[in-house]
Amino acid sequence: MSHVDVAIIGSGFGGLGTAIRLKQEGIDDFVILERAHDVGGVWRDNTYPGCACDVQSHLYSFSFAPNPEWTRAYSPQPEIHAYLRACAERFGVLPHVRFGHEVRKASWKDDRWHLETSEGAITADVLVAGVGALSAPALPQLQGIERFEGKVMHSARWDHAHDLTGRRVAVIGTGASAIQFVPAIQPKVAALTIFQRTPPWILPRGDRPIGARARRIYRAAPIAQRIVRGAIQRSRELLVLAFRDPRVMRVAEGWARKYLASEVSDPILRDKLTPDYTLGCKRILISDDYLPAITQPNVTLVTAGIAEVRERSIVDRDGVVHDVDTIVFGTGFKATDPPIAKHVHGRHKKTLAEVWQGNPRAHVGTTVSGFPNFFMLTGPNTGLGHSSMIIMIEAQIEHLLGALRWMRTRDAAAIEPTEEAQAAFVANCERRMHGTVWTTGGCSSWYLDATGKNSTLWPGSTSTFRRRVAHFRPSEYRAW
Repeated sequence: MSHVDVAIIGSGFGGLGTAIRLKQEGIDDFVILERAHDVGGVWRDNTYPGCACDVQSHLYSFSFAPNPEWTRAYSPQPEIHAYLRACAERFGVLPHVRFGHEVRKASWKDDRWHLETSEGAITADVLVAGVGALSAPALPQLQGIERFEGKVMHSARWDHAHDLTGRRVAVIGTGASAIQFVPAIQPKVAALTIFQRTPPWILPRGDRPIGARARRIYRAAPIAQRIVRGAIQRSRELLVLAFRDPRVMRVAEGWARKYLASEVSDPILRDKLTPDYTLGCKRILISDDYLPAITQPNVTLVTAGIAEVRERSIVDRDGVVHDVDTIVFGTGFKATDPPIAKHVHGRHKKTLAEVWQGNPRAHVGTTVSGFPNFFMLTGPNTGLGHSSMIIMIEAQIEHLLGALRWMRTRDAAAIEPTEEAQAAFVANCERRMHGTVWTTGGCSSWYLDATGKNSTLWPGSTSTFRRRVAHFRPSEYRAW
């Protein structure tokens, strides 16, 4: 059985960012355990047509590795995946990746982590979960789905061998993925039936190409790209004011209503597409082409709900039969119920899932009481509705590095947050949620966990998160 100082699960932004910063700190005894056979995480797995980021390219990258080669204001998936691969190669972390190693169980005992993987056992002093919050697809339970004789797939597991040309396609869900792939497949399918449970608020994306001249400038003068990145970050931070004050959000809501009216002239269809909750209560979606696509003659929007699935059709709750030969789920991910929570066993032998009981909790969104030397990237209360998650991840990585430095100077074998510190952090997050659009907006969203609490989002700006999290505070931890 091999042993390493640090074991990292996942090779997306979190896993690779941790690995790169470890090497920069002079720590080389680590591995990245990756179940797939390539790096990239969510940007490797999501290859559906039209897949792109909804945060501007210059901000959706590591602060220490700007990319002057972005071709669009909002990066398409292939470019983000290529960027992550390039970072892994450039910073020399690929030799540390063990591909095809799925972590099936992690248990703390004898002051170290014991990991069972699909390729054997490994032990580590420190365990970093970089699997992300959007890694496990969520599939609704539909009556009769097992009877369906056509093709069924989730957007995160897109089957490109299945040609949609001329097919009758049902799309279930209208979230962030669906509004990207619907416009991409609409021109080629014979009929597109979209089953919408709750209409999303949609704002224009304003995407545009980044020309060759701009890219030359960014290559020659990296400071120019840093200035653009800073301007984007500051403008997005202003959005926090709207999330925290529903009265301010009404201004943006008026903009969204005007955008909807300009793109959808049919009053009946427009009414179906108009949300009855405050903008921001659910994830705000941005798109330049979804609303135009949904008005096309081969598209039908169904809001009656699904009664059952038959061999070659879907029956809605009004009794209307919709003939389909392909079903695509655009139903998102298990953000508040990550599968890894069922496989990580802490100091008291309980799993994260058993400790959380449907209400994920962590200290500064990163460490969990009862789980020594365990660090979660994009853990509870780290999600955002307005800016780049890479900023949050980098702050968490700095927290990890601060902990490792402190442990090294104190010759400590293990640390974990005190129950008091963790409880205080969680209580503060919950207190700051009161009065925001997430608690007063009148909606039910994937932000909410099984207990009805918003344990997903950070109720503030990325700068306040960084100030709170990046610096390790020994007084909030116990060590031995």
